[in-house]
Amino acid sequence: MDKTNMKSVLIVDDENSNIMALTHILGGEYNIYAAKNGKSAITAAEKYLPDVILLDIIMPELNGYDVLAVFKASKTLQNIPVIFITSLSNVDDEEKGLSLGASDYISKPFSPAIVKLRIQNQIKMLEQLQTIERLSMLDHLTNLPNRRNSDIRIDTEWNRALRDRTTLSILMIDVDEFKYYNDTFGHNQGDKALISITKAMAATIKRSSDFISRWGGEEFMVLLPNTNSRNAYNIAERIRKSVEENEILCTDQKPTKITISIGINTLEYGHDITIDEFVKGADMALYKAKETGRNRICHYEK
Repeated sequence: MDKTNMKSVLIVDDENSNIMALTHILGGEYNIYAAKNGKSAITAAEKYLPDVILLDIIMPELNGYDVLAVFKASKTLQNIPVIFITSLSNVDDEEKGLSLGASDYISKPFSPAIVKLRIQNQIKMLEQLQTIERLSMLDHLTNLPNRRNSDIRIDTEWNRALRDRTTLSILMIDVDEFKYYNDTFGHNQGDKALISITKAMAATIKRSSDFISRWGGEEFMVLLPNTNSRNAYNIAERIRKSVEENEILCTDQKPTKITISIGINTLEYGHDITIDEFVKGADMALYKAKETGRNRICHYEK
Protein backbone atom coordinates (compact mmCIF):
# COMPACT_ATOMS: atom_id res chain seq x y z
CA MET A 1 0.00 0.00 0.00
CA ASP A 2 1.19 3.52 -0.84
CA LYS A 3 2.10 5.02 2.54
CA THR A 4 1.87 8.59 1.20
CA ASN A 5 -1.92 8.27 0.75
CA MET A 6 -2.60 6.58 4.09
CA LYS A 7 -4.23 8.37 7.00
CA SER A 8 -2.10 8.81 10.11
CA VAL A 9 -2.59 8.02 13.79
CA LEU A 10 -0.61 9.36 16.73
CA ILE A 11 -0.47 6.92 19.67
CA VAL A 12 0.29 8.49 23.04
CA ASP A 13 0.96 6.04 25.87
CA ASP A 14 3.70 5.66 28.47
CA GLU A 15 3.67 1.86 28.15
CA ASN A 16 5.66 0.34 25.28
CA SER A 17 3.44 -2.73 25.28
CA ASN A 18 0.34 -0.62 24.52
CA ILE A 19 2.09 1.26 21.72
CA MET A 20 3.27 -2.03 20.21
CA ALA A 21 -0.19 -3.60 20.48
CA LEU A 22 -1.90 -0.66 18.78
CA THR A 23 0.80 -0.43 16.12
CA HIS A 24 0.27 -4.13 15.37
CA ILE A 25 -3.49 -3.56 15.02
CA LEU A 26 -3.27 -0.38 12.90
CA GLY A 27 0.10 -0.48 11.16
CA GLY A 28 -1.15 -2.06 7.96
CA GLU A 29 -3.80 0.62 7.36
CA TYR A 30 -2.32 3.80 8.84
CA ASN A 31 0.94 5.69 9.18
CA ILE A 32 1.74 5.40 12.87
CA TYR A 33 3.50 7.95 15.08
CA ALA A 34 4.13 7.40 18.78
CA ALA A 35 4.84 9.46 21.89
CA LYS A 36 5.45 8.25 25.45
CA ASN A 37 4.52 11.35 27.43
CA GLY A 38 2.39 14.46 27.23
CA LYS A 39 5.15 16.88 26.25
CA SER A 40 6.40 14.76 23.36
CA ALA A 41 2.77 14.15 22.31
CA ILE A 42 2.23 17.88 21.82
CA THR A 43 5.47 18.17 19.85
CA ALA A 44 4.58 15.17 17.65
CA ALA A 45 1.04 16.41 17.02
CA GLU A 46 2.33 19.82 15.88
CA LYS A 47 4.96 18.21 13.65
CA TYR A 48 2.90 15.45 11.99
CA LEU A 49 -0.69 16.79 12.22
CA PRO A 50 -2.16 13.28 12.42
CA ASP A 51 -5.70 12.49 11.33
CA VAL A 52 -6.56 10.87 14.70
CA ILE A 53 -4.87 10.86 18.12
CA LEU A 54 -5.12 7.94 20.55
CA LEU A 55 -4.38 9.39 23.96
CA ASP A 56 -3.76 7.58 27.24
CA ILE A 57 -5.24 9.24 30.31
CA ILE A 58 -2.90 8.04 33.07
CA MET A 59 0.59 9.37 32.31
CA PRO A 60 3.31 10.98 34.44
CA GLU A 61 3.64 14.79 34.53
CA LEU A 62 1.01 15.81 31.94
CA ASN A 63 -1.93 13.41 32.01
CA GLY A 64 -4.31 12.86 29.10
CA TYR A 65 -6.75 15.51 30.28
CA ASP A 66 -3.96 18.11 30.42
CA VAL A 67 -2.72 17.19 26.94
CA LEU A 68 -6.24 17.30 25.50
CA ALA A 69 -6.69 20.80 26.94
CA VAL A 70 -3.54 21.93 25.11
CA PHE A 71 -4.78 20.40 21.86
CA LYS A 72 -8.15 22.11 22.11
CA ALA A 73 -6.52 25.48 22.82
CA SER A 74 -4.44 25.23 19.64
CA LYS A 75 -5.92 26.52 16.37
CA THR A 76 -3.73 24.02 14.51
CA LEU A 77 -4.67 20.96 16.56
CA GLN A 78 -8.14 21.64 17.95
CA ASN A 79 -10.06 19.86 15.16
CA ILE A 80 -8.05 16.62 15.24
CA PRO A 81 -10.25 13.87 16.77
CA VAL A 82 -8.84 12.59 20.07
CA ILE A 83 -9.84 9.14 21.33
CA PHE A 84 -8.95 8.33 24.92
CA ILE A 85 -7.42 4.91 25.50
CA THR A 86 -7.86 3.96 29.14
CA SER A 87 -8.43 1.24 31.69
CA LEU A 88 -10.59 3.64 33.71
CA SER A 89 -14.22 2.57 33.80
CA ASN A 90 -15.69 5.28 36.00
CA VAL A 91 -18.55 7.18 34.33
CA ASP A 92 -17.23 10.44 35.82
CA ASP A 93 -13.89 9.92 34.06
CA GLU A 94 -15.63 9.39 30.73
CA GLU A 95 -17.84 12.43 31.29
CA LYS A 96 -14.80 14.57 32.11
CA GLY A 97 -13.01 13.52 28.93
CA LEU A 98 -16.03 14.16 26.72
CA SER A 99 -16.63 17.55 28.33
CA LEU A 100 -13.03 18.52 27.47
CA GLY A 101 -13.57 17.61 23.83
CA ALA A 102 -12.58 13.95 23.50
CA SER A 103 -14.29 12.34 20.52
CA ASP A 104 -14.52 8.78 21.86
CA TYR A 105 -13.16 6.18 24.30
CA ILE A 106 -11.39 2.85 23.76
CA SER A 107 -11.01 0.61 26.77
CA LYS A 108 -8.02 -1.57 27.65
CA PRO A 109 -7.37 -4.38 26.93
CA PHE A 110 -7.77 -3.60 23.24
CA SER A 111 -10.20 -5.30 20.89
CA PRO A 112 -8.67 -4.98 17.36
CA ALA A 113 -12.10 -4.76 15.73
CA ILE A 114 -13.30 -2.02 18.12
CA VAL A 115 -10.07 -0.03 17.73
CA LYS A 116 -10.34 -0.08 13.95
CA LEU A 117 -14.04 0.80 13.90
CA ARG A 118 -13.66 3.69 16.33
CA ILE A 119 -10.86 5.21 14.25
CA GLN A 120 -12.71 4.64 10.96
CA ASN A 121 -15.78 6.39 12.38
CA GLN A 122 -13.75 9.43 13.46
CA ILE A 123 -12.02 9.73 10.09
CA LYS A 124 -15.32 9.40 8.25
CA MET A 125 -16.90 12.15 10.35
CA LEU A 126 -13.83 14.36 9.89
CA GLU A 127 -13.94 13.93 6.11
CA GLN A 128 -17.64 14.82 6.07
CA LEU A 129 -16.98 17.98 8.08
CA GLN A 130 -14.07 18.90 5.79
CA THR A 131 -16.31 18.45 2.75
CA ILE A 132 -18.99 20.68 4.28
CA GLU A 133 -16.37 23.28 5.20
CA ARG A 134 -14.88 23.21 1.70
CA LEU A 135 -18.28 23.60 0.04
CA SER A 136 -19.18 26.47 2.36
CA MET A 137 -16.12 28.34 1.05
CA LEU A 138 -17.03 27.99 -2.64
CA ASP A 139 -19.49 29.80 -4.88
CA HIS A 140 -21.77 27.11 -6.26
CA LEU A 141 -22.25 28.67 -9.71
CA THR A 142 -18.68 29.55 -10.68
CA ASN A 143 -16.84 27.19 -8.31
CA LEU A 144 -14.64 30.12 -7.32
CA PRO A 145 -13.89 30.94 -3.68
CA ASN A 146 -16.81 32.88 -2.22
CA ARG A 147 -17.01 36.07 -0.15
CA ARG A 148 -16.36 34.28 3.14
CA ASN A 149 -13.27 32.66 1.66
CA SER A 150 -12.17 36.02 0.25
CA ASP A 151 -12.35 37.76 3.62
CA ILE A 152 -10.05 35.14 5.13
CA ARG A 153 -7.58 35.39 2.25
CA ILE A 154 -7.48 39.19 2.33
CA ASP A 155 -6.73 39.11 6.06
CA THR A 156 -3.96 36.55 5.52
CA GLU A 157 -2.29 38.40 2.64
CA TRP A 158 -2.68 41.77 4.36
CA ASN A 159 -0.84 40.57 7.46
CA ARG A 160 1.84 38.90 5.35
CA ALA A 161 2.40 42.11 3.38
CA LEU A 162 2.77 44.12 6.58
CA ARG A 163 5.11 41.54 8.11
CA ASP A 164 7.30 41.16 5.03
CA ARG A 165 7.08 44.82 3.99
CA THR A 166 5.82 43.94 0.53
CA THR A 167 3.19 45.41 -1.75
CA LEU A 168 -0.31 44.03 -2.14
CA SER A 169 -2.80 44.94 -4.85
CA ILE A 170 -6.51 44.27 -5.10
CA LEU A 171 -8.78 44.38 -8.16
CA MET A 172 -12.52 44.86 -7.77
CA ILE A 173 -14.30 43.77 -10.96
CA ASP A 174 -17.90 44.33 -11.99
CA VAL A 175 -19.69 43.03 -15.09
CA ASP A 176 -20.96 45.95 -17.16
CA GLU A 177 -24.73 46.31 -17.62
CA PHE A 178 -25.37 42.79 -16.39
CA LYS A 179 -29.02 43.53 -15.59
CA TYR A 180 -29.58 44.51 -19.23
CA TYR A 181 -27.89 41.28 -20.35
CA ASN A 182 -30.13 39.25 -18.03
CA ASP A 183 -33.26 41.07 -19.18
CA THR A 184 -32.31 40.56 -22.82
CA PHE A 185 -31.20 36.93 -22.80
CA GLY A 186 -32.73 35.51 -19.63
CA HIS A 187 -31.33 34.51 -16.24
CA ASN A 188 -30.14 31.10 -17.39
CA GLN A 189 -28.03 32.78 -20.05
CA GLY A 190 -26.88 35.26 -17.39
CA ASP A 191 -25.59 32.38 -15.28
CA LYS A 192 -23.88 30.94 -18.35
CA ALA A 193 -22.27 34.32 -18.95
CA LEU A 194 -20.89 34.48 -15.39
CA ILE A 195 -19.40 30.99 -15.77
CA SER A 196 -17.83 31.97 -19.10
CA ILE A 197 -16.45 35.22 -17.67
CA THR A 198 -15.00 33.29 -14.74
CA LYS A 199 -13.11 30.96 -17.08
CA ALA A 200 -11.81 33.84 -19.17
CA MET A 201 -10.55 35.72 -16.12
CA ALA A 202 -9.08 32.67 -14.40
CA ALA A 203 -7.10 31.81 -17.55
CA THR A 204 -5.18 35.08 -17.21
CA ILE A 205 -4.14 34.43 -13.59
CA LYS A 206 -0.68 32.92 -13.89
CA ARG A 207 0.81 32.85 -10.38
CA SER A 208 -0.29 30.33 -7.78
CA SER A 209 -0.20 33.07 -5.13
CA ASP A 210 -2.80 35.18 -6.98
CA PHE A 211 -6.37 34.74 -5.80
CA ILE A 212 -9.61 35.24 -7.71
CA SER A 213 -13.06 34.98 -6.13
CA ARG A 214 -16.69 35.79 -6.67
CA TRP A 215 -17.35 38.74 -4.39
CA GLY A 216 -21.10 38.60 -4.92
CA GLY A 217 -23.65 38.92 -7.72
CA GLU A 218 -21.79 40.01 -10.84
CA GLU A 219 -18.79 41.30 -8.88
CA PHE A 220 -15.41 39.57 -8.59
CA MET A 221 -12.22 40.21 -6.65
CA VAL A 222 -8.58 39.47 -7.49
CA LEU A 223 -5.86 39.67 -4.85
CA LEU A 224 -2.27 40.11 -6.08
CA PRO A 225 0.51 39.65 -3.48
CA ASN A 226 3.91 41.25 -4.16
CA THR A 227 2.42 43.33 -6.95
CA ASN A 228 2.90 47.07 -7.36
CA SER A 229 0.33 49.36 -8.97
CA ARG A 230 1.90 49.26 -12.45
CA ASN A 231 2.00 45.46 -12.58
CA ALA A 232 -1.50 45.29 -11.10
CA TYR A 233 -2.68 47.48 -13.99
CA ASN A 234 -1.02 45.17 -16.52
CA ILE A 235 -2.77 42.14 -15.01
CA ALA A 236 -6.08 44.01 -14.88
CA GLU A 237 -5.72 44.90 -18.55
CA ARG A 238 -5.15 41.25 -19.47
CA ILE A 239 -8.28 40.33 -17.54
CA ARG A 240 -10.33 43.13 -19.11
CA LYS A 241 -9.20 42.22 -22.61
CA SER A 242 -9.80 38.48 -22.14
CA VAL A 243 -13.42 39.15 -21.13
CA GLU A 244 -13.98 41.69 -23.91
CA GLU A 245 -12.79 39.17 -26.54
CA ASN A 246 -14.66 36.25 -25.00
CA GLU A 247 -17.70 34.97 -26.91
CA ILE A 248 -20.63 33.63 -24.87
CA LEU A 249 -22.88 31.35 -26.90
CA CYS A 250 -26.64 31.36 -26.44
CA THR A 251 -28.75 28.22 -26.79
CA ASP A 252 -29.23 29.02 -30.51
CA GLN A 253 -25.42 29.23 -30.81
CA LYS A 254 -25.64 32.98 -31.37
CA PRO A 255 -22.53 34.58 -29.85
CA THR A 256 -22.86 37.39 -27.31
CA LYS A 257 -20.26 39.53 -25.66
CA ILE A 258 -19.98 41.45 -22.42
CA THR A 259 -17.40 43.71 -20.76
CA ILE A 260 -16.13 44.43 -17.28
CA SER A 261 -14.89 47.44 -15.32
CA ILE A 262 -12.01 47.19 -12.84
CA GLY A 263 -10.92 49.25 -9.84
CA ILE A 264 -7.39 48.89 -8.42
CA ASN A 265 -5.89 49.74 -5.05
CA THR A 266 -2.35 48.98 -3.90
CA LEU A 267 -0.93 48.76 -0.41
CA GLU A 268 2.63 50.08 -0.32
CA TYR A 269 4.80 49.59 2.73
CA GLY A 270 4.45 52.52 5.08
CA HIS A 271 0.89 53.42 4.06
CA ASP A 272 -1.23 53.88 7.16
CA ILE A 273 -4.56 52.38 6.11
CA THR A 274 -6.85 49.62 7.33
CA ILE A 275 -8.07 46.54 5.45
CA ASP A 276 -11.51 48.12 5.10
CA GLU A 277 -9.98 51.27 3.60
CA PHE A 278 -7.89 49.10 1.26
CA VAL A 279 -10.97 47.32 -0.11
CA LYS A 280 -13.07 50.50 -0.13
CA GLY A 281 -10.41 52.26 -2.22
CA ALA A 282 -10.68 49.59 -4.91
CA ASP A 283 -14.48 49.90 -4.77
CA MET A 284 -14.23 53.67 -5.27
CA ALA A 285 -11.90 53.16 -8.25
CA LEU A 286 -14.37 50.65 -9.70
CA TYR A 287 -17.19 53.17 -9.31
CA LYS A 288 -15.09 55.73 -11.20
CA ALA A 289 -14.48 53.21 -14.01
CA LYS A 290 -18.22 52.60 -14.29
CA GLU A 291 -19.07 56.30 -14.21
CA THR A 292 -16.52 57.25 -16.87
CA GLY A 293 -17.66 54.85 -19.56
CA ARG A 294 -17.27 51.19 -18.41
CA ASN A 295 -14.98 48.56 -19.95
CA ARG A 296 -12.03 50.33 -18.40
CA ILE A 297 -9.62 50.33 -15.46
CA CYS A 298 -9.16 52.99 -12.81
CA HIS A 299 -6.65 53.27 -9.96
CA TYR A 300 -7.74 54.53 -6.57
CA GLU A 301 -6.45 58.02 -5.88
CA LYS A 302 -6.80 59.70 -2.51
